[in-house]
Parts: sequence; C-alpha cells; structure tokens
Amino acid sequence: MNYFDIVIVANGTFPTHPVPLAVLQGARHIVACDGAIAQLAAHVQGDLQSPTLHLTIVGDGDSVPAEYRHLLIKVEEQEDNDLTKATRYCLGNYPKTNTQHPALRIAYLGCTGAREDHTLGNISLLMRYYREMGVEGCMFTDNGFFTPARGNRTFNSFPGQQVSIFNFGCTQLTSEGLKWDSYAYREWWQGTLNEAVGNSLTLYADSYYLVFQTYEKIR
Repeated sequence: MNYFDIVIVANGTFPTHPVPLAVLQGARHIVACDGAIAQLAAHVQGDLQSPTLHLTIVGDGDSVPAEYRHLLIKVEEQEDNDLTKATRYCLGNYPKTNTQHPALRIAYLGCTGAREDHTLGNISLLMRYYREMGVEGCMFTDNGFFTPARGNRTFNSFPGQQVSIFNFGCTQLTSEGLKWDSYAYREWWQGTLNEAVGNSLTLYADSYYLVFQTYEKIR
C-alpha cells in the first residue's frame, strides 16, 4: 500500500497496526495536522530527521513544540478543521508522483480513536475530498481502511474479510464477491457486517459510496 503521494497524520489515535505503520514508513512526504506532530515525533523520532523525508505541519500552530515550529504552515481560518486545511495544502503544493494517475493520492492516519464526533466527521470528510476535490484518499485505522468510490469498481479482498459499505447517494448498488448482496442502502448500518468470499469484490453503482475493509479475517 505504499503508492501514496502524501501521508497526512491527524491528531487522533496513533496507529499501531503494521499496515498503517508501513504506509507511514514508506512516505516521502508527510503533512502533520498541528498537534499531531507531537505524536509523530514520539513514535518515529529518528525517521523525522531523514534527508529523504519532507515533513510539513499545517494548522494554527497552538500545539506545535518549539523545535518543530520552523516546519509550520500557519492557517488560522476556522471554517475547516485541520484535516481539511492539510488536504487543501497538499492539493496546492504537492505534485502527483504518477503522471498516469488522474488524482492526488493521500493516505490518512490518526483520524479516528479520539472523540466519536470527530471520528465520524473525519470519515465523512474522506468522501468530501474525493467528491469535491478529486483526492484519491484512503483512511487507515488499526482495524482496516476506508476507500471512497463512485460507479463500478473492483476491490482486492480475501475470503473472510469483513466489508462494510456506506451509501452516499446511490439509487442503484449491487455487488459480486460478497456473502450478502448489496443494495442501495438508505441507512449507514444497513451496509455493515458483510463479508468477502474471494480474492476480489465488485460493486456496481450509479453514484458515490464508501467501503471499509479489514486487514485480517475476523474470527
């Protein structure tokens, strides 16, 4: 999963699972959301000094330790949260590393695990960035990852992988490769707790949706 242009680290629960940690370790560009720099420095202190890593901090700067303030891009407007400020900064300052890919690819870490309202807000922002800003984002937690999508799309999977699908406007939504057939869910809970039956799953849809997949088979 180390194919992202940028990794954005928010100030939620810092990841411990090997997958998001590998994404972080493979990053050439990291943007930390204001106070997240303290967690980032505590967990990967040595790596932050690597000459091959470009590190930036975006936010109002209130929670940035003095030794990292030279990395701060100060954004004081309060219309958007730090995650959105960081995403806008990336769109304006980082080129796509794959010229054949039409969108900027951003991995989001540390976006969940703190206050529940912040967690829900951050997850929904992933769809906003995809739909309104053209960002190919993926949000990693310690349990799995969220991917926004639109229309027909095939996802890698494995037998027994737990899958949840959240509808963001589809009036048609069907599937192949899932234990239970998908439909145009009206409530978020309706698309949860599904399961992959093979090494890929395909969703056929007429609008936007968000897919969550676990890293391991849940027993």
